[in-house]
Amino acid sequence: MEVTLNRSIERLALFGCLLAAFGEIHPFCDHWAQGSTTAKCKRLYGTHRVYRDGVAVGEETTDRSGEPTTTASSRGRRAVALHVATYSAIQSGAAVALTRSFGYRVPARALLAGAAINAGTHAVIDRGALFLWLADQTGQRGYIEHCQAVRLDKDGKPQAEITGPGTAWIELDAALHRIIGVGAAAVITWLATRKRGRR
Repeated sequence: MEVTLNRSIERLALFGCLLAAFGEIHPFCDHWAQGSTTAKCKRLYGTHRVYRDGVAVGEETTDRSGEPTTTASSRGRRAVALHVATYSAIQSGAAVALTRSFGYRVPARALLAGAAINAGTHAVIDRGALFLWLADQTGQRGYIEHCQAVRLDKDGKPQAEITGPGTAWIELDAALHRIIGVGAAAVITWLATRKRGRR
């Protein structure tokens, strides 16, 4: 009975620690670690050419001849890959630091499994297409379209923005990432403790 109780306590403690690393560090990764150009470019799609900052060729306001360009879809994929790599490194580093500071060593394969869950889903959600499909399937598209933010453009004119701070998009996005983080924490906990966990 005592062995079972100790194992349950171990699992609950590890799960709680991982949940903090994934859920509570998520806003930092999305809002502090992610650069504004990456955030702007990660949902770009199309075959038209864009500059590194996401400005479409032909829409530039200064001479940019000689600057490299790529397709919008390629720039979007690169931006999301950079964001996910940074996000994953910070989350995984935090998980290792927290668990080790409390005297627990999570097996590498367990941590990698959870990181893969978080990274893979984060990439497809942040690209936007799957996110909008899920919103359509669950009846949330109206919420996204209704709760937009108004931003001032460079000329001081108000423009509606469907993504970014203050929008339903960002709230639903964060909710998805955090619930997936619960699943990733549970998978890591199960893999780390199904045999006698290393400490």
